[in-house]
Amino acid sequence: MIGQLVRYELQEGVAFLTLNNPGRRNALSSELLGELKELFREFDDDDAVRVVVLRSEGPVFSSGHDLNEIIDRDAEAYTAVFALCTEVMEAIRLLPKPVIAQVQGLATAAGCQLVATCDLAVAAESASFATPGVQIGLFCTTPGVALARSVATTKKAMEMLLTGTPVLASEALEIGLINRVVPDEDLEVSVAALARQIAGASAQTLAIGKPAFYRQIELDRPAAYDVAQKVMVDNLLKEDAHEGITAFLQKRDPEWKY
Repeated sequence: MIGQLVRYELQEGVAFLTLNNPGRRNALSSELLGELKELFREFDDDDAVRVVVLRSEGPVFSSGHDLNEIIDRDAEAYTAVFALCTEVMEAIRLLPKPVIAQVQGLATAAGCQLVATCDLAVAAESASFATPGVQIGLFCTTPGVALARSVATTKKAMEMLLTGTPVLASEALEIGLINRVVPDEDLEVSVAALARQIAGASAQTLAIGKPAFYRQIELDRPAAYDVAQKVMVDNLLKEDAHEGITAFLQKRDPEWKY
């Protein structure tokens, strides 16, 4: 299925979403964000989709917001743009299915926010990441929300936000912004293999585990354990947990119901 700005393909349980506006550096315009929002809404209840891969056409992953939408407008218009972007980022986080960013080229500002928001991120060696809004008088405050929750230290997040200097893929891996760096020519194959590996797990189990992870990570340790142990009990009562444990004990492959 091909939209105006986002192309969608489903392969073996993996939904590939491709930002498809390379002429505009895959800017996150309101139209593009609207298409993403609608697709993530549909995926929530689509059992055929087990994992989502977010990628893009052209040499730039995403340049962030379309600057034409955030100049010479009023506060109401600006509010609508950032609210829509936040809705998409939260749709990714709240989706009960893993989302993997496949990054080539440059991911800047809200494009970097998009990468930081995804559950996993794999980048080509030539990829780089930046939050350069400060250089044009617009601090990357909303991208900083995802960035600060993704990189290893507050100081590194602030360095990126205060200077706008691009971070190469190798450093992005060191600071925890991404999970893996692969040769450019291996990016597509590597991400597809990772997605298929995850898609082979029980969708029921993933749908329990992903939201629980994000819920507990914002809590102090005692509260986090309180949440986590209750989720473990709930998980154990599900069909696929029983099947998985039984299959392990019987030394056979599990046959997931979900």
